[in-house]
Amino acid sequence: MKFLIVIPAHNEEQNILSCLQSLENQTFKDFKTVVVNDGSTDKTLQIAEQFNVQHFDFAQCNKRFKVQSLEKSEHEPGAKVVRTFGKGLESENLETFDVICKFDADIIFPENYLEEIHKIYQQNPKAGMVSGLVYIEKNGGWIYENLSSKNHVRGPVKSYRKECFLAMNGLRAVLGWDNIDEFLAKMHGYEIITLKNLWVKHLRPTAYKYKNQKAEKLGEYFYNIGLNFPLTLISSAKSAFKNKSVSEFFITMKSFLKQKHPRILTVDEIKFIRKLRWKDMWKKLM
Repeated sequence: MKFLIVIPAHNEEQNILSCLQSLENQTFKDFKTVVVNDGSTDKTLQIAEQFNVQHFDFAQCNKRFKVQSLEKSEHEPGAKVVRTFGKGLESENLETFDVICKFDADIIFPENYLEEIHKIYQQNPKAGMVSGLVYIEKNGGWIYENLSSKNHVRGPVKSYRKECFLAMNGLRAVLGWDNIDEFLAKMHGYEIITLKNLWVKHLRPTAYKYKNQKAEKLGEYFYNIGLNFPLTLISSAKSAFKNKSVSEFFITMKSFLKQKHPRILTVDEIKFIRKLRWKDMWKKLM
């Protein structure tokens, strides 16, 4: 199996070299990496290009690393990174790859990361998305970045079986894309797998930047993934209760109700997601 790794990067001069070095040191070698520089104003592009030149195998004419540069896109959570990722995909012939990865530029991978992911795809033909877990540094040690379930394939370390990726028609450029992909993978009969003993280091977590907007973004997210009013009501109440915030509930609902843009999902996709959400809720009550 051959992997295509696309890394969107914007102002990552502090991290991009460590990320690329960790990929170069992988025990599994059958991959190609495309770094897509999204209008960086620091030395991200220069560092990536220098690394690319240094790691060109002239004897084998093997260009494992490639750099692509774009004009800076407008900042839009979710949509920006997906569009940048898409530019990287467009530069390659997907027919020559078996697994498609969207990795962040601030991740350091253990040397066996791709090898362990590869094993799952080989052993389980129903594996549609596979990853390890994401850890962050705290007080001199590395701890799990507790932003979601450990069964969720996080945005910084996405990998897809190509057939799964094509079946779900790629990624959707909206807030919530990294949950929508899991819903659609399941819709097409694929499994989502996270390896709990395999983890990466996340050097520059940014979730805290949206902390003050969390409730408002949650309402937009519920709308984008296709939830109706009853599902959003229950989901908003659960989140507000968990965070012990009554105001969060009303902000989330207000945000959901003001969304007027056309949904990016089809009628059948929305129907599947709603059914799956109801099923999960009932399962937790039983």
